[in-house]
Amino acid sequence: MIKKLALTFILAISSMIANAQKNQGPVIVVGKVLSQRDSLQVREIYFEGLHQKLMENYPQAALSFQKVLEIDAANDAAMYELANMSFAQNKQTEAEQLIRNAVTVNPDNEWYWSFLAGVYKKTNNISELVLVLDELIRLAPEKEEYYYDRANSFMILKKTDQAISAYDEIEARFGPSEDLSSAKQRILMRQGKSDIVEQELEKQIKDKPEDIRNYLYLSEVYTKAGDRDKAVGILNKAKAVEPANALIRLALADNYKALKRFDDSFIELKVAFADPNLNVDEKVRIVLSFFPMFADFKARAYASELASIMTKTHPDEAKAFAIYGDVLFQEKKYKEARDSYKTALKLNDQIYQIWEQLLRIEVSQGDFQQAIVDGEESLTVFPNQAELYLYTGIAYSQTRKHDKAVSYLKNALDLETEDEEVRAQIFSTLGDSYNALKRFKESDQSYEKALEINPDNSYVLNNYAYYLSLRGENLDKAEKMSKRAVALNPDNSASEDTYAWVLFKLKKYPEARTWIEKALRNGATNSSTQVEHYGDILFLLGEKDLALQQWLKARELGTGSENLNKKIDEKKYVE
Repeated sequence: MIKKLALTFILAISSMIANAQKNQGPVIVVGKVLSQRDSLQVREIYFEGLHQKLMENYPQAALSFQKVLEIDAANDAAMYELANMSFAQNKQTEAEQLIRNAVTVNPDNEWYWSFLAGVYKKTNNISELVLVLDELIRLAPEKEEYYYDRANSFMILKKTDQAISAYDEIEARFGPSEDLSSAKQRILMRQGKSDIVEQELEKQIKDKPEDIRNYLYLSEVYTKAGDRDKAVGILNKAKAVEPANALIRLALADNYKALKRFDDSFIELKVAFADPNLNVDEKVRIVLSFFPMFADFKARAYASELASIMTKTHPDEAKAFAIYGDVLFQEKKYKEARDSYKTALKLNDQIYQIWEQLLRIEVSQGDFQQAIVDGEESLTVFPNQAELYLYTGIAYSQTRKHDKAVSYLKNALDLETEDEEVRAQIFSTLGDSYNALKRFKESDQSYEKALEINPDNSYVLNNYAYYLSLRGENLDKAEKMSKRAVALNPDNSASEDTYAWVLFKLKKYPEARTWIEKALRNGATNSSTQVEHYGDILFLLGEKDLALQQWLKARELGTGSENLNKKIDEKKYVE
């Protein structure tokens, strides 16, 4: 099928070139007339280039077209093809030189000039673009877009007089239009002649009161002049004509906001957000604009209500539910945020950021079983995202499925993320799971790598120190790490308990008592482990009755250590 198509295409081109050569005679190169044999060879190689291009074998196609130019240096068709290939590879200078040569050889080919115009637009060479547009107008005087491009180019070059002449020429050739009026008004505004623009727009409003665009243009003129009250006045007149017009409502909202009439602005936004014809992306942008102001309760409330309206107006748009989830997350309404994210994913499961945010919520809220389910599903959609493996690995670790956790965390490492915070979390969680599996050497190595990335990670310092103390290894190192964790995270009962336990293992019992009592004052009184530690410290300080009381309390609070019952029964510390 492809070969047949290629052959048909080549035969058509062959016929066109044969006719052209028949009409124009042989192509002249400097100091040389192509022989019949050369002409046939050029045609053959050129067709081969077209064939290779059609088959998307671009390097081979380029070689063919270059061979054409070696034989026929003035072959504009080959120049054009090579220019296209260079342009596609972002080789703008090379493309420009080739197509300039082509228009020199064949100055009456509109497509060549149009291509050169595209090069100059891409390279922002507006001065040269104007000259090319002159040529395009010469070749195709009926095409209105060339005239507009030239006029707009003059505007970019700030040649306002020439721009006005160009727009006048458009009106003379093609008649008046709304676009033309707007363009002329922009020029007048740039020249500081806003009074003329105001008069013109007021006249148009009087002549065509149903045309909302003129009200909007005039409101912009007033806004640029700094007269927000006049802008509001004209927009309210427009609202009387079309009460449901979302663009009018948005313009009013912007002006009310500038006037610090925030409640009035919010009223207009609510009406605009209820309009299903207003683009959802515009609504998302507006809600996001409230985020920097979320320290203000009212701004959060506005954003929340607008996002809620958006989900009702656009029930099939994943973006609406995603942004509502973001607002709810900022409000610390994590359950509602999770539900909104889940709805978004039902509508479109291809938005990575929603998966990551959903898993972050589930892990932070301790919903580890659901995090495993959602993490597994997210990885079927995005199998190459380290963060998804990390959160799923954390969930497995927290549910004591440490072999699975290690597997997922190692997958996360294999993806070689450049996010140092993510890498630190991966090594930290690996340290926890390896320790639970009694693979202590790998656990210590993982903690060390986490601390290489962030030496002040209080979570890693605390856990690493605690597990070393439980094993009775490197206690001096454990003491330094635990002391640092307490300094980094003051008044944290878990860190204070670890420090107390490390001091206990070092037989520094008075200091250990000081720190365990700090931990208990900071909220550890409901922790069976920490209360049991208190009893252990008291016993070795000689306060055996108080120690027994703490051990009994620890048993009431939970299971405690393996030796807790033995301590109570024998009324002594058992290591």
